[in-house]
Amino acid sequence: MKGRAQAKPARESGPVRYSARVEYDGTDFAGFQAQPHGRTVQAEIERVLADISGGPRVRVEGSGRTDAGVHARGQVIAFTYSGRLGAVELRSALNGLLPADISIGRLHRVDATFSPRHRARHREYRYSIWNGERSALHERFALTVHGSLDVGAMREAALIFVGDHDFSAFGGTDRQPIRTVHAVKVGKRGELITIVVIGNAFLRGMVRRMVAALIRVGRGQATAEDIRRALEGRAPAFKGEAAGARGLVLWDVPMGPERDNTPHAGSEKREQQD
Repeated sequence: MKGRAQAKPARESGPVRYSARVEYDGTDFAGFQAQPHGRTVQAEIERVLADISGGPRVRVEGSGRTDAGVHARGQVIAFTYSGRLGAVELRSALNGLLPADISIGRLHRVDATFSPRHRARHREYRYSIWNGERSALHERFALTVHGSLDVGAMREAALIFVGDHDFSAFGGTDRQPIRTVHAVKVGKRGELITIVVIGNAFLRGMVRRMVAALIRVGRGQATAEDIRRALEGRAPAFKGEAAGARGLVLWDVPMGPERDNTPHAGSEKREQQD
């Protein structure tokens, strides 16, 4: 009827499963996954969801686990919500109650069985190296490395990691250490060097150990052949040296259809603890 405001349609009753991208500054977190001790991203989101719902824990599933100090721009989460708020209002409530170092992107309604861990097509990590004078703006999100780095040598050595390999030498112990790395790219813009690593899954600490090895190459302390020999062995490469967590960001996790991670099935429980 003219002149009368139309009533806003109520959200359909019953549980609704939502997916969203999440950003977080990992500096003050013990990682993504909830754990008995230490502040975590998952626990913070679940706490706020429970407050909004006025009920028990609302379980949040992530597309992967990130370790203490690691950041995220493209983490994907999913949860089932049984409250009365619509997607827009729920997102607003979440961002209003979450701490400043976590933000939730647009909520998308997905099917009841949606699992971001199993729908992930690949994971993209980006590691930032500040190769200049001390910079307060890069202190939390980049590793400062003094002295020039040979980026060309780093690019050449990075190619050794591409393909299907047993990454035992560059990651934590796992029953199935074979991983597929699709690309490792080393770029430089001004004094900022960025290492992009794209793969289906990663062992614990794998990306940061790869980065540490490439920094060694850039400094002239190791060669591409040293990395090749280390990769072919099972002993911790370069005594398990890993680059600091603060330079690492889970950059993007594009979603696709449900997939079987064979031959890596069963390895996903710890795949993103980097």
